Amino acid sequence: MKKSNFIAMILGTIGTVFFALGMCMALIEDWGMFRQGIVCGVIGMVVLLAALVIWRRMEGKQPVHLDGKTLGTILVAVVGALLLGVGMCLSMVFELMVPGIVVGLMGIVALLMLIPLTRGLKD
Repeated sequence: MKKSNFIAMILGTIGTVFFALGMCMALIEDWGMFRQGIVCGVIGMVVLLAALVIWRRMEGKQPVHLDGKTLGTILVAVVGALLLGVGMCLSMVFELMVPGIVVGLMGIVALLMLIPLTRGLKD
């Protein structure tokens, strides 16, 4: 494994754990930790963005250029992840099974749309 991939894996894991824990803290009302959850989620996002920048520099790649396709891809990814998370919370926390499953499936479909959006369709 290359050093750049190892660093990206470690930072990605740390960022994802912070982000997921922050979402749980903010969305589970019984915990009473909404503000702390927001802070934890923001820390996770910052670590994930830092991981992207560090990995690209270690690989010698150019910085990401923000054009319409990149912004659209980011928007689809964020909406898909949020829909999947909200669907899971509806099902598990609020015990609204059918709406939770429907919202979660919409999130999964949005995330699946990322494959042809980023890689395209080939024969």
